[in-house]
Amino acid sequence: MAGPSPIPVWKQPDGKPVSCLEKIKVLNQNLEEIRQLCADAYEDAVLMGCDPDQIRAVFRELIESIEAPYSDRK
Repeated sequence: MAGPSPIPVWKQPDGKPVSCLEKIKVLNQNLEEIRQLCADAYEDAVLMGCDPDQIRAVFRELIESIEAPYSDRK
């Protein structure tokens, strides 16, 4: 599996970058936790004989199904 993805520039809905360092720190920590959890789940599934392409597709579908609870943006 490839190494970690580059850290994104976090953006607000208007496209401006998030400038609060504490917010950026939390977002980056959350991203790393998600990456590690997905890597662990992916490894488990592969070791149990699942199709790697299906695992990735299921992860993508999961992410696409998440809705923002505090936003009216879709």
